Amino acid sequence: MGESGRQYNPRHLGNARALRRDHTDAEGLLWSRLRDKQIDGHKFRRQQPIGPYIADFACMTEKLLIELDGGGHAEQKAKDRRREEYLRRSGYRVLRFWNTEVFENLSGVLERVREALADPPTDSAFA
Repeated sequence: MGESGRQYNPRHLGNARALRRDHTDAEGLLWSRLRDKQIDGHKFRRQQPIGPYIADFACMTEKLLIELDGGGHAEQKAKDRRREEYLRRSGYRVLRFWNTEVFENLSGVLERVREALADPPTDSAFA
């Protein structure tokens, strides 16, 4: 059972653990700046199961997800759109960045994350 008392699909938990262990270089770099509440005291989790999906990074208290996309995502736009629609309907905000953005403009990526955390959605944003 997860921290919040939710049960997770055992397959998703296994997949999430594998993704944490076998992360990409971009995920490792971004995680090094998100972990240990470095962003204004907000706790992030890596490879967090949410419904049928696994989010790359999640700040559960602010319902903010961060997704990193590599070159393979250019070919799966429809799948990514369905995934994002599901997550948004579930009340999450989603920030997407290309891996190259993390490498070339990490400070800009972190600034966008800070801005999103500082401007939480109103309940009507998901109506």
